[in-house]
Amino acid sequence: MTFGQAEVVDVRTVGTWLPDEVLRLAASLDQASGHVTAAALVADARRKGLPLSAPTDVSEVAGTGIKGIVERRRLVIGGSRFVRDAITQGDPHGLREGLPWGSAVVAVGVDGVLAGIIAMADAIRPEAPAMLRALEKAGIDRVVIASGDRQDVVDAVAARLGIAKADGELDPAQKVEVVTRERMRAPVLMAGDGVNDAPALASADVGVALGARGSAASSESAGVVILVDRIDSLASAVEVAHRTRQIATQSVVAGLGLSVVGMAVAALGYLPPVAGALVQEGIDVAVILNALRALR
Repeated sequence: MTFGQAEVVDVRTVGTWLPDEVLRLAASLDQASGHVTAAALVADARRKGLPLSAPTDVSEVAGTGIKGIVERRRLVIGGSRFVRDAITQGDPHGLREGLPWGSAVVAVGVDGVLAGIIAMADAIRPEAPAMLRALEKAGIDRVVIASGDRQDVVDAVAARLGIAKADGELDPAQKVEVVTRERMRAPVLMAGDGVNDAPALASADVGVALGARGSAASSESAGVVILVDRIDSLASAVEVAHRTRQIATQSVVAGLGLSVVGMAVAALGYLPPVAGALVQEGIDVAVILNALRALR
């Protein structure tokens, strides 16, 4: 629903830490991550001309956080809960007061102590509201957001788009649980672009990967890959699928119906074999021409 290109809007630190130093260390470690938030941190640090160091001993929990060593310091970066559980001193939640509603927070811990938080904001795609209306018109009557972002960030996006159900702070396994839960109601179409979406895409009835900026893992797990960076293509794809199926159903029903009528007429002796063959060929051509309407 958003561009997936969050930008740094604020850096808050603890003690003697300077904002640029916290950003520099976080970006240095995030060079080893493929997450969109990590890419945004690295890009912002480079725009500011901050020198980045190569990380070592890196371990990442997809969609949750990353740990590693930068300049002999042990860093942990990720969601507030992930970092809070990994450090022994400090709580990222205490630095959130006054942040813009809907901001995403990346917490940074250094050597077991909270160093600060980095607030990021991501704009909603302008085509998102129109896409949701088109999906509703196409017969999709329930939309659920399943995101790894903080719950209040997800709630902010859902409120602006008029989506009633929104689950945040989910890891990949929990996203699969959401898909499994929704499949008990009806067939589920899951759309996603991150590596942490891959398991949920594979478990949905129809998985759609936004491949223009998404990860290779999500594209390989999905049944459909959209190669343009516009999510309203999803609504177009659903409309095309519905129309194609409608045309296919028409062709099958018309072809079988006319063939049965032809056989009944032949059985009554009103249609000789040669004429019957020509009639059947005519039915086949008519059905094929009708099916070609799907190309429009």
